[in-house]
This record gives sequence, structure tokens and C-alpha cells, in this order.
Amino acid sequence: MSRQRMLALTLLATLCGGCAVGPDYHRPASANPESYTRTPLPATIGSAAPTPDAQHLDPSAQISRTWWQVFGSPALNALVQRALEHNPSIQSAQAALRQAQENVIAQRGAYLPSVQIGYSPSRQKNAVDTISPTLTSGAAMYTLHTAQLSIAYAPDVFGLNRRTVESLQAQADTQRFQLEAAYLTLASNVVAAAIQESALRAQIDATQDIIAASTRSLSIMRQQASLGGASGLDVAAQETALAQAQQSLPVLQKQLEQTRDLLAVLAGSPPAQGGNEDFELTGFTLPQALPLSLPSQLVEQRPDVRAAEAQVHAASAQVGIALANRLPQFSIAGNYGGSSTHFSDMFKQGNTFWGLTGNLTQTVFDFGTLKHRQRAAEAALEQSAAQYRTVVLGAFQNVADTLYALDADARTLSAATQAEAAAKKTLQLTRQQLELGFVSGLSLLSAEQAYQQARVTQIQAQAARFSDTAALIQALGGGWQADAP
Repeated sequence: MSRQRMLALTLLATLCGGCAVGPDYHRPASANPESYTRTPLPATIGSAAPTPDAQHLDPSAQISRTWWQVFGSPALNALVQRALEHNPSIQSAQAALRQAQENVIAQRGAYLPSVQIGYSPSRQKNAVDTISPTLTSGAAMYTLHTAQLSIAYAPDVFGLNRRTVESLQAQADTQRFQLEAAYLTLASNVVAAAIQESALRAQIDATQDIIAASTRSLSIMRQQASLGGASGLDVAAQETALAQAQQSLPVLQKQLEQTRDLLAVLAGSPPAQGGNEDFELTGFTLPQALPLSLPSQLVEQRPDVRAAEAQVHAASAQVGIALANRLPQFSIAGNYGGSSTHFSDMFKQGNTFWGLTGNLTQTVFDFGTLKHRQRAAEAALEQSAAQYRTVVLGAFQNVADTLYALDADARTLSAATQAEAAAKKTLQLTRQQLELGFVSGLSLLSAEQAYQQARVTQIQAQAARFSDTAALIQALGGGWQADAP
């Protein structure tokens, strides 16, 4: 009868395993605007620019996982791929994901009974004058062989283990989304650094051209001064302008080398072993179509948003764990074995033993420890939900900021292109007039400075359009979900 009762209790506990206490997870409510910006932006960005670099915002366009290929640079494609394969931060995120997945699998093992086998031989000698002999043979010295099989099972009556697995799975999801975010961030950093290198290289070329032109102008001015056509003040001013242009060149060269060092490290190599890719602005193609997902889709496309949501899920399961710990805990254990002085006789009749034990534990008084742990878990759930809403708002801000930047960059590049053309024409005319003696050296100096600033501004505006194009794709999620398992 006692065995039947134990089996009945076991069956009852197993049947009760269908419920899991605590809140079931639901995605937290968050902002869901109809548009990213306060006022609608034009569907085509940069249409007023004199160069064919207009970009069309296409809500139906899909973002490829290899989105950096839209810039049409084989060197950039190869560098990004090398970075994704060799960057240590990616390897670290991959290891963290594997660790989280193994923790989930390990915890799932608690769904099933644990089985252990043991064998314990011992050599013993009894004091026959003071105690009764242990063996029926009366031998004082003997070798005892004992082997047994032990089975233990803790029925998941109130869902403690299921909530634990749920929490660990949510943490694994967090690591998976963080890995995708690491891919996206790394690729974006490589693209941004490559664009920066190309912009610096263009500024260096422009500065070198300006130095060469200023050197020629200084030579002409010195000749005119020797003939009385220019003053010493004109010559000194031109020497100052040349020195200033020469002074700006090492600064740009330093920034270029530092950017190349950054690209090498991003690709997983020491700076001394970095690649020899020389990125030029002319080597990039500005994509004509820009994807612009609906705001309602952004929470599904951003890996950082999905990671924040998974953290909410994990915190929700922790509330269930804390609540289940306050309820009764059940366990069942059984063992079967044999013991004999001869190894081959351990399981003969009369040498075997077995046992079956059921256990129920309920905490009655713990000075409020479990109650406050539950409250702490509930507060952590509120915190993670608030953090999720913060991440969502930040995602909408990233997209809006980038859209405004793209629109402003297009208008800036249009104006900078016109200013560069006008400054170049002014400089050419001023240099011709200086050679004919119609203007002073100060006029040439002013024209050179205006052209230098206009050319650098145009280069920076052109690079900004490439950079903000990449920033928009990154803000929209970078297409990681396009073929993600």
C-alpha cells in the first residue's frame, strides 16, 4: 500500500506540472509613431544638386545583409568581410552566444530524472572481542563490494524549472541579437573609417595642390617685388599663406595614418600588418535608392531593440522563478543495489537492497527573504521594460536624425559644389590679373584662401553624404534579419 501511495503521489505531481506560476511574457508597450520626422521630407533627396547624386527614399526596399555592397567598392567589400571573420569582438560575441545556448541545454536536463551508478569496494577488519561479527561467517577481515543505481527526480509542479529555462533562453536570445548588433556595428565602423580615409586623402591632395599653387604665386610675387610691382607686405602675406597651407598638411597626414591604423585593427590585424587598401572618394558610388522601413517595422529590424526585448523576457521569467521558490518543492528518489564480499555475488538473492523516498519541502519562515526576492524581480522587470522603451525611442531618434542629416548634406553639397566652382574661377582670374599687374598680391592671397576652404568644404560634404547613407542603413537595422536563422 505504501508503494502504491508513493506512485500515486508521483503521478499527481507529474500531472500538476502543466502550470507555471508567474507572468506570461508580453512585449512591452512602446511608442509607435506614424512617421520618423515632424514634417515630411521630400521623397527624393539632393534633386536640386548640380551633380547626379539624387537619392530616392523607398519604403518598399529591402536591406541586404551585405548592405555595404551598395557603395560599389570591391576593396571595401573585401575589408568588411575580413573584419567580420577576424575581429576579436565578433569572436567574443560568438563565444558568449555559445555559452548561453549551452546553459539552456544544460537546464533542460532538469526536466528528466538524473541517474547515477556507483561502485564502492572496501577492505575492513572488525574488532571481534568488542563487537559482534559483521558477517554471518564470523570473519573479522573481509572485502565488501557494494554497487547501486540511484534515480532522482524533481517534478516541476509549479514551473520553477520551466521558468528557469525560459529565462536562460531569453538570455541566449539576447546574446544572439547582441552578436547581430556587433556584426552591424563592426561593418558600420569599417565603412565609416574607409569613407573618412578617402576624405582625408582627398583633402591631402587638395592641400598639396594649394601648396604647389601658392609656391608658384610666391615665386611670381617675388619677381614682381624685385621689379617694383609688388610690395614687401605682399610677399610676406603670401609667405604666411604658404606656411599655413604647409602646416595643415602634417595634421591631415597624421589623421590619415591613424584612420588606416583603425581599419587594420577593425580587420583584426595589428597596425603594422594592416592592409594596403587606398580608399578614394571616386571609388565609392552613392546609392540612388535608400530603404526607409515603416516605423512599425523598426522594432523588428534593429538588433539592439530585439536584445532589449529579450532582456525584458528574461526578467519576466525571473519573476516566475522567484514566485515558484516560495511554493512547495517536490522531489522523488529511488535506489537499487547489492552488497557482498564477493564481486560476483552482489546481486544474488539476499544481498540486494532498494529504497524509494518522496520529499516535500515548504519554507515556513525566512524573515521575508523569498518575498523580497520576488519584489526585487518584479522591480527588475519594470526596469527592463523602461530600458526597452528607452532603446525604442533612441532607435526612432537615430533614424530621424539621419534623415535630417541626409537632407542637409545634400543641400550642403549642392552649395559647396557651386562655391568651389566659383572660387576656382575667381582664383584663375585673379592669378591672371596678378601676372599682368592689375591686382595686388593680397587679392591673390584672398582668392587662394577662399578656394582652399571651398574645396575642403566640398570634399567634406561629399564624404558626409556617404557616411550618412551608411548611418541610415545602420539605424534601420542593417538587414541582419534578411537571412538570419
